[in-house]
Formats: sequence, C-alpha cells, structure tokens
Amino acid sequence: MCSPGEAPPGPAPAGDLPPEWETDDERMAFLFSAFKQSREVNSTEWDSKMAFWVGLVLARGRRRGAVRTCLRELQNGFERRGSVPLGLGTVLRELLRRGKLQRESDFMASVDSSWISWGVGVFILKPLKWTLSSVLGDSKIPEEEEVLIYVELLQEKAEEVYRLYQGSALCSHPVVALSELRSLCAALCPDERTFYLLLLQLQKEKRVTILEQNGEKIVKFARGLHAKVSPMNDVDIGVYQLMQSEQLLSQKVESLSQEAEKCKEDARSACRAGKKQLALRCLKSKRRTERRIEELHSKLDAVQGILDRIYASQTDQMVFNAYQAGVGALKLSMKDVTVERAENLVDQIQELCDTQDEVAQTLAGVGINGLEMDSEELEKELDSLLQDSSKDSSLDLPPVPQKGLSAPISDAELEAELEQLSVSAGDVAQKTPSASSEPKTALGLNL
Repeated sequence: MCSPGEAPPGPAPAGDLPPEWETDDERMAFLFSAFKQSREVNSTEWDSKMAFWVGLVLARGRRRGAVRTCLRELQNGFERRGSVPLGLGTVLRELLRRGKLQRESDFMASVDSSWISWGVGVFILKPLKWTLSSVLGDSKIPEEEEVLIYVELLQEKAEEVYRLYQGSALCSHPVVALSELRSLCAALCPDERTFYLLLLQLQKEKRVTILEQNGEKIVKFARGLHAKVSPMNDVDIGVYQLMQSEQLLSQKVESLSQEAEKCKEDARSACRAGKKQLALRCLKSKRRTERRIEELHSKLDAVQGILDRIYASQTDQMVFNAYQAGVGALKLSMKDVTVERAENLVDQIQELCDTQDEVAQTLAGVGINGLEMDSEELEKELDSLLQDSSKDSSLDLPPVPQKGLSAPISDAELEAELEQLSVSAGDVAQKTPSASSEPKTALGLNL
C-alpha cells in the first residue's frame, strides 16, 4: 500500500460512504473543495467539512483493518465521478495534530533505537524524511506516498497479537522464534510490514523484546497482561535452545518411526515374493532404525528432564519471593508487638478484672436501702422471735422424734436404689403402650 511497487486499493464500496455521496451533488461539491487557508474566514463551514472527512478517514481505516495509509491511497478510495477531495491533505495534517495519525518515521523514531535495529531492513525509509519530520513536525502536509499510521488501530492490533500469543501453545515459555510468531499471526497481519509495526508497538510498550541469536530472531514476551518484559538473559536463551533441541529430536524420532515402519513393510513384501535375503536386510535396517529411535528417546527424555528442572526452579523462585514478601509484611505488621508489652497488657487486664470483682462484691453487700445490716441486731431479733414462739401455747407442733438422727446414706445404697427404680420404670413402660411414644426417663434422667 503506499510503498514502491504496491498498487493502491480501489474506491471505497458504496456501503462505506454516507448517503449524500450519490444524492446531494451540491453538498458533495462543497465537501470536495479545498479548505480555506484560514479557519477564521468561516469557522462553521471549516469545522463542518473537517468533521465530515475526519470521521470518514478514521472509519475507513477501521473497516479495512489496515494500520497504514497514505494520502494517495485515501484520494483513490474517496474518488467520486473522476474527482478527488482537494482538502484531504489538510485533513491528514489535522489528524496528525490530534494524534489520531502518526508518521511511520516518527513512530520508529519514538522506539528505542537499540530495540529496532533488528527490523530496520524491513522498512524503506529515506534519511531526508526523518530530517523533515523532526524539523517540520506535524505542521507539514504529508506527501502523497508518505506512510501514516492509525495510532489507536495499531495499539488495538498489538494487543490482539499479545492475547493471541497468550492463548496459544507457544506461551509455555516466554521466548519464541520470530518465524513461529509470524505464522501464528498470519490471519491478523496480512503483510510482513504490518507484523513488524505491531511488534514495534509492543516493544514501545515494553511488553516484548527481540534478540538475534545465531542468525535467528527470537522474541521474549512479558508475563501477565500488565507486566513489563525483562531483558533477555542467558537462561532465556538456554531454555529456548533446549526447546528447539526438543522439537528437532521429536521430529527426528517421528521420521525414524516412519522409516522403521517402511522397512517392516518392505520385509513383508520381500517374503511374499520369496526374496528371503532382501527381507533379512530390511529387518536388519529396521532393527538399526529402532536402536537409533531408542537412543534419541533417551536424549529426548534428558532434554525434557532439564526443562522440567528449569521450570521447577522458576516456580521455586516464585514461591521463595512470595515467602520473602510474606515475612516482610509480617515483620511490618508486628513491629510494635513484643513479649514484654504482651505480658504488661495481660497484667493490666488481670488488675482490671480484680478491681471489677471487688466492685461487684461491694455492690452485692449493699442492702435494699443502700445500708449494711448489723449482724448483732439480726441475732437479737431472731432470739426475740424464738421466745415469742415458745410462749404461744396455741400452736400445735408435731411431737419431737425420740430416735436419734439416722446415719447418712452411702453412695452404694443410692446407686442400688436408682437401679431398682430404673428397672421398675422399665416394667411400667412395657405395660403402658402409649408410653412408648415418650422418652424413657427415671428420676429426670434420659435412659
């Protein structure tokens, strides 16, 4: 699109254009005319025309899903009856000022140069355009072939790339080959240039970093949607190489398995044809292939074991960091708590409890009227009542028992009596059918 050798897209479909596009020639003649040099001449008309084209340009980019455009592509897309909008350059300059569009050269300049060195060869950029862009800024109307980027659309598609990776099998490790990532994003990125722009956006957001290792570019992703990627280290590169070795070994085992199966089929065919020596050679070749498969399986197990240990060590490190954070938080929360202060607090509580008990006892000894009763006065009143009762002959008191008080009942006698009562209560319950619906008790105890 807007690059040498690329044909610009055709006119926009009728469904993507406003209703007045074909019905209101007078309105469209006004919209296709050039903008006044100064907005102050007629701000209402200027703003109306600008709002129309700004909405149409942004909507076109979103419908097409392309993050890149240029003045020539837009002129071709909005051609009407052989005419092109004369004010599109002014519209693009306004969108650049608002931050809705950005020059591709400015976008690349905004990314750390050490991060884009791997991809400079993909972009065809002239040093003159970098210089003009940095000197004139967004006040310059873009040239017809100058590549512009839809800023919001680029950010959204970069987010889609990140989520696509997170939902794929490649996310088992944060490092992945650039070629594998390109294949994963083939449907999302129609061309390689768009793919690199999306990666540059992710680099700008510090969510990926890219390194060239032995002539191959590898990408490291940040862990988590809101995390920042850490620089690629030797562990990342080592794990990536191990994963590549695991993949190559698996592919080799698969290829040898097919070869062994073919030798087996060849041996069968030779036996049917009566070619015994040929069948034996095929079987020997099959045995050699199977021994190689066993050797590769042992190596593959070793590689997988190393990867498992690396993943386990990373998990252990996460647990260690969590424990360390927990210890720090616990120390912070208990910094004012000591054994001495705790003992002092317990002593204060005990002292307060003792004081409360004394207050309760004092209140319990207070009379109805708030005065203490004299014990000597109470004894005198009791003697007086006893003397009055002895003089009253009309009282019919029971005779005083002549026998002495019986000795206290022992525990064994009480238990025997309780057992007897329990037995008798059981007999009564058996004779009374209605009693079966009630709980069986003896002396108020549940039996």
